[in-house]
Amino acid sequence: MHSAPPPAVSPLRFVLFAAGVTAIGGFLFGYDTAVINGANSYLKAHMNLNPTQEGIAGASAILGCIPGAMFAGLLSDRLGRRRTLLLCAVLYALSGLLSAVPRTFEEFLVARFIGGLGIGASSMICPVYIAEISPEKWRGRLGTLFQLGIVIGIFLTLFVNKMVQGLGDEMWNTTLGWRWMLGAGAVPALIFFGLLFAVPESPRWLAQRGRRDEALAILTSAGGAAHAAREMAAIQDAIHHEEAGFGELFRRGVFKPLVIAVMLMAFSQFCGINAIMYYSSKIFEAGGGGKNAAFMSSVWVGLINVLFTLVAIALVDKAGRRPLLLIGTAVQTVSLGLVGWMFHTQQNGLPLLLCIVCFIGAFAMAMGPIGWLFCSEVFPNKVRGRAMSVAALTVWVSCYIVAQTFPMLNDSPAVGPAITFWIYAAVSLVSFLFVLAMVPETKGRTLEEIGASWIKH
Repeated sequence: MHSAPPPAVSPLRFVLFAAGVTAIGGFLFGYDTAVINGANSYLKAHMNLNPTQEGIAGASAILGCIPGAMFAGLLSDRLGRRRTLLLCAVLYALSGLLSAVPRTFEEFLVARFIGGLGIGASSMICPVYIAEISPEKWRGRLGTLFQLGIVIGIFLTLFVNKMVQGLGDEMWNTTLGWRWMLGAGAVPALIFFGLLFAVPESPRWLAQRGRRDEALAILTSAGGAAHAAREMAAIQDAIHHEEAGFGELFRRGVFKPLVIAVMLMAFSQFCGINAIMYYSSKIFEAGGGGKNAAFMSSVWVGLINVLFTLVAIALVDKAGRRPLLLIGTAVQTVSLGLVGWMFHTQQNGLPLLLCIVCFIGAFAMAMGPIGWLFCSEVFPNKVRGRAMSVAALTVWVSCYIVAQTFPMLNDSPAVGPAITFWIYAAVSLVSFLFVLAMVPETKGRTLEEIGASWIKH
C-alpha cells in the first residue's frame, strides 16, 4: 500500500489533520475501555453471570490489550504505522459488532478480547505516528491530542450509556440496551478506517525502508523545504548508525530511556487513576452519595479530565514536559493523601469530590498525556516501535493489576479505602522524586537529537 500523496495545504493544517485522525484511535481506546461499565450490570442479568464471570467480562478487553501492545511494535516496524492503524480500526469495528450480538458468554469474551487487541496496538502506534510526523515545535501539543481523544471517549460513554438506558425499561436494557452500548463503538471505528486512507505514512518509517523521495515529500508538507532537508539528513545519519532487533533495546543509548519510559508508565497506573475511572460511582456511593449523586460526580470527573487535558495541550510546548510532570505529581500526592484522610475521618460529599477532582486535573495535565508523549519521543527511530510496545505493555499489565486489586483493597477490613488511597499517594510521591532525578526535558528537540543525547550522556 503506497502512502497517500501529501496535499497542498499549510504545514500546520497538514500535520493537524494527520494527528487529529490518529487521535480517533485514542477516542476508540477511551470508549472501548469505559463503555463496559454501563453495560456490565445488564449483561450480568441477561447471561446470569456469577461474580467471577462479571469480573472476567470487565477485564476481557484489558487482557486483549496486553498481546495487542506486545506485538504492535514489531508489526508496525514491518508493515508501517498506517497499515497497522488500519488493522486497529478493523479490530475496533469487529469488536463493536460482535460484542452486540453474542449468543454465549464465551462469544462475548472473544469479541471484547478482539477489541482489546485494537486498544493495545493503538495505544502504542498512535503516539509514535504523531511524534514521527510532527515538527518539534508542535510535537508536544499534537502528541497530547491522543490523550485528549482517550478522555473524550471515556467522558462520552457516560452519556451514551445514560441515553441508551433511557430508551427502555429495565427489561429492555437487560435484553437489548447493553448491546447498543457496545455496538455503538463500531461507528467511529468505521469513520477512523475511512479517514486513515487520507493520511500519509510516517516519513521516518519510509526513510528506513529506502523510500527517501516519499519521506522527503511528507516532511516538506509537514514543515517546509528547509525542515525537510534538515530532518532527512538527521534521519539518514541515525539510520546509518542504528541497528534493528529486540536485542538493541538493551544497548547503550536505548536501555536508559526504556527504563525511564517503563517506570513513567507504571507510575501513571499505580497512582490509581483507573481505580477512579473504572469505579468512580462505587467510590462516590461509598463516600455517602446516592446513585444519582454518584453519576453526577462521575460526570464532573470526566469533564475535569477533558478540560485539564486541554491545559496540557496549551502548555506542554511552552512550559515543557518536565515542569508539568513535577507540578502534576506533586498535586497528585497531596490530593490523594487528602482523599485517604476524607475516608479515614468519614467525610463525604463536596469535599471528597473536590479532592478527587484535583487529582484528576493534575493527572490530566501531566502524567496522563506526557507519559505517552515522552515514550513516543525518546527512542531511536529503528527501535521506536518495539520500545514503545514495551512501554505500552507496561501500561496494560499495570492497569490490569490496579483494576483487579482495587476492589480487594477497598473492601478489605484490614486496608479499606483510606489506606488504599494513601498507597496511591505514596506512588505519586515516588513518581515526583523519580521525575526530579531521572526525567530530562525533551521540549523543542528533534527526535534524532533526543535519541543522540542518550549516547552523549
